Amino acid sequence: MNFASDNSGPAHPKVIEAIVRANDGYAMPYGNDPYSIDVNDKIRDLFNAPHAAVVLVGIGTAANALALSTICPPWGRIFCHELAHIEEDECGAPEAMIGGGKLTLLKGDHAKITPKTLADAIAGSTAGIVHSHQPAALCVSNLSELGAASTPAELQALAKVAHAAGLKLHLDGARFANACAATGATAAEMAAPVDTLAFGGTKNGLMGVEAVVIFDPDAQWELELRRKRAAQLFSKHRFLAAQMDAYLTDDLWLEMAHAANAAATDLANGLRDAGVEIAHPVDGNQIFARPTRAQHRRLQDAGAAYYLHGSLEGPDEERVTCRLVTNWSTSQQDRQQFLAAL
Repeated sequence: MNFASDNSGPAHPKVIEAIVRANDGYAMPYGNDPYSIDVNDKIRDLFNAPHAAVVLVGIGTAANALALSTICPPWGRIFCHELAHIEEDECGAPEAMIGGGKLTLLKGDHAKITPKTLADAIAGSTAGIVHSHQPAALCVSNLSELGAASTPAELQALAKVAHAAGLKLHLDGARFANACAATGATAAEMAAPVDTLAFGGTKNGLMGVEAVVIFDPDAQWELELRRKRAAQLFSKHRFLAAQMDAYLTDDLWLEMAHAANAAATDLANGLRDAGVEIAHPVDGNQIFARPTRAQHRRLQDAGAAYYLHGSLEGPDEERVTCRLVTNWSTSQQDRQQFLAAL
């Protein structure tokens, strides 16, 4: 009964098989092998962007930091939600890789930013004043940090405001596949309004690889140099590429996301039937639920693993929020055992 994180889940067998195949014999290092060259073109095909700049990296923090450092100067200001991963969970990596930079935090329900909130923030910023950081980019997470999906139309509305003010739009797509599965959008439709993208794989059944996609082809060389300086150019790069190749073959990336989303929907329905409050939309594979402390204690005693946003000390009937995350391998048995223990 492990609902702690999709990072906790296993890699898909097809991904492991691809790594084993890539291990046969010799291949040129640093992305010069046939696997790597081929998979970059497959990523471009996925996004209907034949000339996009593409590199593979090992972790999502590097993907976000590299993308943002390519579109934001040291004196730039990045607007993001106050719960954004680049603010809460990356230890200042984007600012460090930019060589400065400043995050400006915005509010919004379910960790989503509205066009009006963005427009007001830009209008109230210090653009044109030499003493201050200058507006440069907007970062949006899809899924959001509270599990809500944005549609291509919603991203287009944000992009319209950002681009009118001269900002670039970066999409933190750690759970990009879950967002596509939730909305029915293709990868190309979801990415159409954005300038840069972190295309996530690790949370969705890969061992550890993300793709940085910048839709300006002139950024390819700078992106490669930045990747090298960030210590993200892997020598045995073929093992990153093999994972991504398996991910893209026969839409495995989307198949796994649909499975994770369906498991979350099923679990959320069971929680509601048991009288548990759900705090945010369950669009993808994250559930923010509010069981009572007594229920939490029963779950903990039964060995359930998940993140608790509060203390177990206090009245039994008081509700305490938790986060439950499903993945492609989450079983019906695990869901049933969890609900029975609750």
